[in-house]
Amino acid sequence: MKNLVSQILKTKEGKVWSIAPQETVYKALQLMSEKDLGALLVIDKEKVVGLFSERDYARKVILKGKSSKSTNVSELMTKEVLFVDPGASVEDCMSLMTEKRVRHLPVMKKKQLVGMVTQGDVVKQLIADQKFENEELERYIHEEC
Repeated sequence: MKNLVSQILKTKEGKVWSIAPQETVYKALQLMSEKDLGALLVIDKEKVVGLFSERDYARKVILKGKSSKSTNVSELMTKEVLFVDPGASVEDCMSLMTEKRVRHLPVMKKKQLVGMVTQGDVVKQLIADQKFENEELERYIHEEC
């Protein structure tokens, strides 16, 4: 049985942290630091309009001569946000993250945001699945011998 993204969401707190596009990058970084996050969804009028990540900051502030205190999140956010359905398999989720080189995927169900999974969440689930399969195989082998 394949594990689904919805199962990962059940193990998480359920809170998705976000910021408005007109907020400063500095405010986004403060929130990310306070909550120990690698990314924030950018939400405008209850609609996901982007994703702001540590990578966006690292590559688009100092290197482009900008200041985090005077630059809006909307100027630096990733605008093309990939989404995943809660019914997607964990393996498909990992494939998408690897192929598109993203670390955070918002989870949408019928155009409604229901959570976010990270690359760490997916790897943790894949390791747990592998461990479970190994234990089942060992149990089967011992029962047969």
